[in-house]
Amino acid sequence: MFSAADHEHMARALRLAERGLFTTTPNPRVGCVLVKNGTVVGEGWHEKAGGPHAERVALAEAGEAARGATAYVTLEPCCHHGRTPPCTDALIDAGVARVVAAMEDPNPQVAGQGMARLLAAGIVAECGLLNGEARELNLGFVWRMTRGRPWLRTKLASTLDGKTALQNGVSQWITGPAARQDGHRWRARACAILTGAGTVRSDDPRLNVRDVGTPRQPLKIVIDNRLEISSSARLFDEGRVLVATANPDAEKAAPLLARGAEVALFTDGNGRVDLPALLRELGRRGLNEVHVEGGYRLNGALLDSGLLDELLLYMAPCIVGDAARGMFDLPALGSLDDKRPLVIRDARLVGSDLRVVARFS
Repeated sequence: MFSAADHEHMARALRLAERGLFTTTPNPRVGCVLVKNGTVVGEGWHEKAGGPHAERVALAEAGEAARGATAYVTLEPCCHHGRTPPCTDALIDAGVARVVAAMEDPNPQVAGQGMARLLAAGIVAECGLLNGEARELNLGFVWRMTRGRPWLRTKLASTLDGKTALQNGVSQWITGPAARQDGHRWRARACAILTGAGTVRSDDPRLNVRDVGTPRQPLKIVIDNRLEISSSARLFDEGRVLVATANPDAEKAAPLLARGAEVALFTDGNGRVDLPALLRELGRRGLNEVHVEGGYRLNGALLDSGLLDELLLYMAPCIVGDAARGMFDLPALGSLDDKRPLVIRDARLVGSDLRVVARFS
């Protein structure tokens, strides 16, 4: 059984881990708190790949006080050599007496072996305290490690009657400034922002993070089946861009390459981008979370392919009527038994708009 103090210290470790929300990719967000005789002697969090892990930051702060202490860490300590040495070795060498981990590391290179190494060294090693909270913080990392692809979240701004744009494609702005700023925080935590060629042509978005302090801009990904977007689009003005296409025409790709974009072929054999293949490739590249900001056709294609994991919906208190565009372009259903169920995780007002976070079950 974990004590009230155990819960308090792990909650602190989770708050520390959240500080890496925008920066740790492709690594997980991890926090660590070292406690001795009821007093915090060291704490730390992982900031970015290649930098010290949370445990080593906390140990450096604690110094000799780490000997005999309890380490609360939000993810099982690593036991393999990556960009940095194993954290299990650092904890053993520091002489900690007990390690409490919130969750087991889903990385196959760890997956329980870190806790086993600590136990073998005579350290009390326990796992599972605030597991759910730790998993939520690293859903993308867990998804990539267990399913081989990123967690895919689509952001939609709609009217109360479920419309995302007028019939002529105009969509700016349905929601208010508070909702738009909140949307940028979700962009900032993602490894990439994904959109379609239609959105690029109609809105000419920059697809970057604004109004939120972050040292890292996500990768921009455009699904362009026929290589029809213009090389003068604003998204090419800064940052990294990947154009996923089904068109092998080198002449059409040349202007995009000249703007610094990467053009990659993912054909499904029918003139369209193979969406599952694209997501698998993004997983291989170490992307944990992908944030979709596309139109109803792209959202429909992703949902129909079974690739969408989460819906981030901002609903404005207004109505525009049936002629406007909806959220998902999907085949007509013959029965309500075929509806796509969701589980609502959160609902709250952001400014004057309602924000709903729901997951596809």
